[in-house]
Amino acid sequence: MPDDELLTVPDVMERLKLGRSTVYDLIRSRRLPSLTIGRCRRIPARAVREYITNELEAAA
Repeated sequence: MPDDELLTVPDVMERLKLGRSTVYDLIRSRRLPSLTIGRCRRIPARAVREYITNELEAAA
């Protein structure tokens, strides 16, 4: 997935196998950066990869 790709919340839910409320909790807690375009929430693909990397490092 390209670095500049913007994902929707359902895209992130599918990639991380998480529920909607969990994804919004990650956004609210700033563990998963996002931006709002109009009324739509978008998450950079790079931010999802960084989140996964950070979680793996924390678990190690």
